[in-house]
Amino acid sequence: MVTVNLWSGLRSHVDGRDSVEIEANNVGEVLRGLVRAYPQLEPVIAAGVSVAVDGRIYAQGLTQPVAPDSEVFLLQRIKGG
Repeated sequence: MVTVNLWSGLRSHVDGRDSVEIEANNVGEVLRGLVRAYPQLEPVIAAGVSVAVDGRIYAQGLTQPVAPDSEVFLLQRIKGG
């Protein structure tokens, strides 16, 4: 299981928790697992998020591996120009 830390705006979708545990081996599985476990997160994830794994931010790296001891954060993707 991977612990995924969430930004404060998502906590109302996961019973107020600041992190959840998901079975995953890579970033794509983290995102799919979040949607499976918490379907209310699907619109947010579909709109675009970034995932930080051990201090590196991945906006498109779905195959980036994660391990049970990885530090994983779901991040709001910042848009602008």
